[in-house]
Amino acid sequence: MKKVALGNTGLSINPLVFGTLPLGPLQAGFTPEEGGRLIRYALEQGVNMLDTAELYQTYPHIRAALNGYKGEVHIVSKTHAPDRAQARAHVERGLRELGIERFDIVHLHGARIADPFVERKEVLDELLRMKEEGKIAHVGLSSHYISAMRKAVSHPEIEVVHPLINRTGMGILDGTALEMAEAIAANGRSGKGVYAMKALAGGNLISEARASIRYVLGLDGVDGVAIGMLSEAEIDANLALFCDGIADEKVWTGLESKRRKLRIMTRFCKGCGKCLDACASSALSVVDGKAQVDEEACILCGYCAASCPEFIIRVV
Repeated sequence: MKKVALGNTGLSINPLVFGTLPLGPLQAGFTPEEGGRLIRYALEQGVNMLDTAELYQTYPHIRAALNGYKGEVHIVSKTHAPDRAQARAHVERGLRELGIERFDIVHLHGARIADPFVERKEVLDELLRMKEEGKIAHVGLSSHYISAMRKAVSHPEIEVVHPLINRTGMGILDGTALEMAEAIAANGRSGKGVYAMKALAGGNLISEARASIRYVLGLDGVDGVAIGMLSEAEIDANLALFCDGIADEKVWTGLESKRRKLRIMTRFCKGCGKCLDACASSALSVVDGKAQVDEEACILCGYCAASCPEFIIRVV
């Protein structure tokens, strides 16, 4: 199975990274057993890096997948903590829930932060402290901002970056896809590992999935791409595309016909506005006391679902 170096980290990864966000309660709502079986299938086919986050609530799914598994696997998490104490709590809870001693990578989850090195400095310092303690192997940065990716180049303590990039630039908060691609290339040249997110813009580009994935894989500096997958057929098709450049027309025609959307159960919405604060794309508003979504702007990340106190938002 094809593997590539993740920058200068020393990690060797399959370029297809399993993005676990869609498995959990923010999106498909798979049980840990269901999600675990799917992750385990991917691992057995050669995938060896799993992307998760404190926010995603998919640690139980990953732990189920790892039960009895003897192969190589790299686990990446993220913390959206606002301070050092909560950052430590996030990392230590993740280690306990997964039953592991160390994360291979933990990202400063800074999707909405233009300058995380200033606005989240104490969180970054705490992640670096936990690296010294052996709880984290490599510290990374995850962001939707070009400016954050540009700043990362001059911060050697950041060994891996996880930028948002797709053909249309959907979800990038401060510029174009070309500008983000340039920032990604600069990070790659600096020796940082780069694995991209939102190549399909959360599903908005699913009708052109093959072209969209190839675009991101072909960018200078990109080592891998995190893709959310909800079936064995998706795993098989993506592995063939990523590792061998093969895209069976019949299979991909079926996959590209699928559609996803953000569902808000407005009957139960109280109009509190907490989902607005969580939306990095400014795709939500409250109108007449009810939340509503601008489908043209929504990247279907599901972060709004995590913030909803009524649990009435989900990507379906």
